[in-house]
Parts: sequence; structure tokens; C-alpha cells
Amino acid sequence: MKKLLLIFTSVLLSNSVLNAQGAFDKKQVLAQMELANKYFMDKWPDTGKTIVTNKERPSNIWTRGVYYEGLMALHEIYPKEAYYKYAYDWSEFHKWGFNGGNTTRNADNYCAAQTYIDLYNLAPDANKLKNTKANINMLLNTPQNNDWSWIDAIQMGMPVFAKMGVLEKDNRYFEKMYDMYMFSRNQHGDHGLFNPKDGLWWRDADFDPPYKEPNGEDCYWSRGNGWVIAALAKVLTIIPENAPHREQYVKDLKAMAKALVPIQRADGFWNVSLHDPTNFGEKEASGTSLFVYGIAYGINSGILDKKTYLPVVEKAWKALTAESLHKDGFLGFLQSTGKEPKDGQPLTYDKIPDFEDYGLGCFLLAGSEIYKMK
Repeated sequence: MKKLLLIFTSVLLSNSVLNAQGAFDKKQVLAQMELANKYFMDKWPDTGKTIVTNKERPSNIWTRGVYYEGLMALHEIYPKEAYYKYAYDWSEFHKWGFNGGNTTRNADNYCAAQTYIDLYNLAPDANKLKNTKANINMLLNTPQNNDWSWIDAIQMGMPVFAKMGVLEKDNRYFEKMYDMYMFSRNQHGDHGLFNPKDGLWWRDADFDPPYKEPNGEDCYWSRGNGWVIAALAKVLTIIPENAPHREQYVKDLKAMAKALVPIQRADGFWNVSLHDPTNFGEKEASGTSLFVYGIAYGINSGILDKKTYLPVVEKAWKALTAESLHKDGFLGFLQSTGKEPKDGQPLTYDKIPDFEDYGLGCFLLAGSEIYKMK
């Protein structure tokens, strides 16, 4: 009975998401984002508290970094002092630094720099970016381009280079970002991690052919592909119109969006396994949220045709707010950490994932882009 009541309440929250003219109800979208975010901030009042799952981890790891990306997106459309302070206190606790220090090449570790740079832009202070500049300049000035060997890393790292290029007015950051992105796209594994035939990405070299799903299709993981389209959208919001290689990112975002439309579920979600609904094909909220963010950005920027893609976004956001968002702000149907469909299973409305932060970050990114729609 309790579960039915929660679902009914969530449906009521989502029913007014579209107004009579078919446009999104901004007040309702903002209320849904605030509800989800309040649940998390209430649960984690101490921004420096370590995260304990199978082991203890500092709170500046990638999962929390993705949450703060979403929080800063919420702050951009609704600049509430409590949101700024929550992000600032987290950054201060970690001394604006990274898990792994300033010599890390792991994009998961320097994902936090996205928020550090955003906070710097709001109130410049050289100390905020001392570690970010040291770490990213090390990457900029070393020859390796193969660091992003798994597609999640594209979202964790690529926007940092984009933000630094704008901040420093230096195209070298854009060129390095492009070189690293294209190495992942075209050279990692046997064929590169992007399959232009299907418009989707293999998660890493373990999943490119001859690896197959049980139904004989290639394995395309929902959240992994979500990370890539989100990275492309975010980078395109950051870099100037005349930035080098912008057309490559536009082309790839369009290809991914086109590939995602025919495989969206009837209920608005995307499956965990994008091309094999029989292999952990359940609805999944984090990948769906990232797809909403990327496609909504494409509509807002004029890259994607609104008539074609707006119904996709509408259906997906309604699904997220009706079937994932609980009355108290908890998000269900979130896959735990992993790298493929079988990880973190099974998914249910009530299941608590191993980390609750990154799924919320994805949801806030999606909502923020929907909020900007005209």
C-alpha cells in the first residue's frame, strides 16, 4: 500500500509537468529538482563526510563530483545561497584538491574541478584553482592522449578542459581535449569505442566486437552512452562558437540522439542494455536522465529538430518524475556503480543504489536543461 501511495503521489507531481500549450511548466520542473536535491542535502548535511560502501572513500570522488555538477546547474537557474554554500563547503573541505593529488591522470579524480571552476567564476580567488591548474597543465604538457580508456571518463574530464580553455583563453586546452576525445573515439580497443554504424559507444575495449549480448547485438550500456552525450552537450555549452573542432562534437551529438530515438521504451525510459531488452533490459533512471540532458540541450541550441525530439524529452521526463522520483525526493530505478548491464541489479522503485549522489546529479542536469526550454 505504501509503495502504491508513493507512486500515486509521484504521478500527481508529474501530471502538471506540461502546461496547456505543451511547454514544460517551469515551476513544476524546479519543484521536482528541489525535492530530489533536498532529500540528498538533508541526508548528507556534512559535505566532508566520507562515503562508506564496500570501503571508505573521500567525498570528492567522481560520484560526488557528478552530483555537484548537477547542483551547480540547479544553482545557475535558481541561485539559492544554500546551494552555493553546500558546494563551497565541499570544495573548502577538500582544499580544492583531488583524490589522487595533482599528478592524477584518472578523470574520475579531477571531475571535481568542474565545480571548482564554476565556483571560481562566481568569486575569483587564485587559491581555488591552484590544484586544478597544476593537474590539468600536467596533462596538457605530457604527450599521452589515451587516458580516457572508458567512456565514463569522457564526461568526467572533457568539460574540465573546455572550462580551462575558456578561463585561460587558450586553445591548447581545446586541442588537448580533442586529441584525447578522438583517441577514445577512434583508437581505444580494436576499432575505437564509437561505432558510427549504430551511433553508440562501447563502454571500453572489453565490450567491442567480438563481444556480444545474449541476443547477438553489440553491448551498449545505457549510462555509459549517457556520459558521452552529456559530455558533448556540456562542452558545447562551454566552448565558444568558433572553438576548434566544435563541428565534430555537434556531429557526434546528432548521431547519438538519432540512435537513441528508436530504442526509447514505450514508458519513456531507456533500458539498461540499449540493444538487448532481454539482458537486464529494465528501465533505468541515470542513463535516461543523461539522455534527456543531452537531447534537451540539442533542442535548446538548435542542433536538434524540436518537432522530432521534444516528444522524446517530454516522455522521458514524465517517466522520471512519475516512476523514479519519490514523494520524499528519493530516486528509484537507479543502477549502482559498474560498467555494464548486469552490474547493480536488480533495479526497483525502492532499491537504494550503492551511491545515491551521481544519479541525482544526472537528474538535476536533465531538469536544468528542460527548465531552459522555450
